[in-house]
Amino acid sequence: MILESVILEVKAGEEEAFELAFSEAQKIVATMPGYCSHDLLRCVEARSRYLLQIRWTNLEAHTVGFRGSKEYVRWRELLHHFYEVFPTVEHYRSVLQDG
Repeated sequence: MILESVILEVKAGEEEAFELAFSEAQKIVATMPGYCSHDLLRCVEARSRYLLQIRWTNLEAHTVGFRGSKEYVRWRELLHHFYEVFPTVEHYRSVLQDG
């Protein structure tokens, strides 16, 4: 499994509108092949900062499948105009062994 991790710096005063738009956008990503689950967390210290984590079965499910899809166009329309700066997306894989 791959964890996509993104810090989202939302424009001040746009937090409520962002959260409303995200409630729609999450329905899009949840239908994508290779999607496992996601979390959107709001920072306690910096109220305009969010942490988005999406779990994918593999890297390509996100970088090729989702980003190359027509659904991603709608995702961008819903969310990208809220960002103060465009976020850096990073992918992580567990280093722990089962058992």
